[in-house]
Amino acid sequence: MLERVAEFVQRHRMLTPGGRVGVAVSGGADSVFLLHALRELAPRWNLRLSVIHIEHGIRGAESAADGDYVAKLAAEYGLPLHLRRADVPAMGGNLEEAARNVRHAFYRELIASGAVDRVATGHTRSDQAETVLYRILRGSGLTGLAGILPVTSEGLIRPLLEIERGEIEAWLRERGIAWREDETNRDLSYARNRLRHDILPLLRKEFNPQLDAALSHLATLARDEESYWESHLGSGMGGPRLAAPVVIAVAELRSVHRALARRRLRHALGAASLDFAHMERILEMAESPQGHDRFQASGLDICRSFDWIRVAPASSSEPGDFTLPVRVPGSVELPRSGVRITLQVLEKPAGGERCVTVVNELDWQRFAGGGGVPSLELRNWRPGDQYQRVGQSKPEKIKFFFQEARIPLWERAEWPIITYNETIVWARRFGVAAEFAIGPETRSILQVAETES
Repeated sequence: MLERVAEFVQRHRMLTPGGRVGVAVSGGADSVFLLHALRELAPRWNLRLSVIHIEHGIRGAESAADGDYVAKLAAEYGLPLHLRRADVPAMGGNLEEAARNVRHAFYRELIASGAVDRVATGHTRSDQAETVLYRILRGSGLTGLAGILPVTSEGLIRPLLEIERGEIEAWLRERGIAWREDETNRDLSYARNRLRHDILPLLRKEFNPQLDAALSHLATLARDEESYWESHLGSGMGGPRLAAPVVIAVAELRSVHRALARRRLRHALGAASLDFAHMERILEMAESPQGHDRFQASGLDICRSFDWIRVAPASSSEPGDFTLPVRVPGSVELPRSGVRITLQVLEKPAGGERCVTVVNELDWQRFAGGGGVPSLELRNWRPGDQYQRVGQSKPEKIKFFFQEARIPLWERAEWPIITYNETIVWARRFGVAAEFAIGPETRSILQVAETES
């Protein structure tokens, strides 16, 4: 048993020589065995062990007794004890989730403080089987089927993932080593306990005696698949909720096999909470010959416009209009995009003729010819806006230019426009109004520049 643990630790490179390892001990059989196993194996890697215990306050006197048992165990072995007491029932909400949050917060605190380098937990192959089956029943994707990870980026290690709970209890009994029983583990009001005591025993009896191993192997396969794809695509971005809009090129989803398209989509969205049906809806959106589509799901707004799909937090209101005065020379930052529009006056080079199609250069005399400083304003595009661009014979709506240039819908609301006495003289990308274009007689140029702040 100990050699199997050692081999698993080495295979997954869980420990480094001289490392400080905090062993999470609840008092149950799995964690007690973990402490004994690592204590026996510690000389191989010159480990410095300590014991971690969290008293959740869920079972009253029994919780306190668990803490006393673990404290005595740590003292018996001469190991430092990291103890955290919490009143989890008072936190409200889901009891299991609250307890888990308390544990992991304590683990992070110990690692961050340098008290330990790693935290070892007593998750077994039996726990892995329960986790994988539970996620199958919940409709998890491959990421979820990877189950309990042997090593996490936060510094948690699970040395017992190839040892079954029954083996551990038999090992402890043979050596006369006692452990604490948590009666809540038999409370069938918890879904995990129903899996453990009712469903898994039935499946082992009626379908596969080696079900735990089969589910554990499925977790390994899923984990290796995830590792392979992460090495090619990188890990997903973001947290449980999408914090900022993500824009994906339709071609990246349409031009590849659907399996790779799903991977690219998941990578782009990170941990955004979209289920299978919603992800498939996005892929159908990408494959459609129609250039525009939109739906909302899980607090997200998903919109296709031309060659792009945008996934963003759903908002109850559209961005408001803005109008900002502009000094010459001077600059103004757009309210939400962080783009800065700068205006400056330049003298036209002697003997040089500028091409009249230059989009960001206007004839300064058309503004300043009457003397004084012209009143210019920077504002966003609004429906109905129109002007006559250089090279055109009549005014056209800017909406037409958007369609012609395939500008996505979400970029239009804050599209910058410069006006002079409420007349449009310039628009991003579409350029200068014909009336204000530079020509042979131009001596001074008003130049418009865009930069990221």
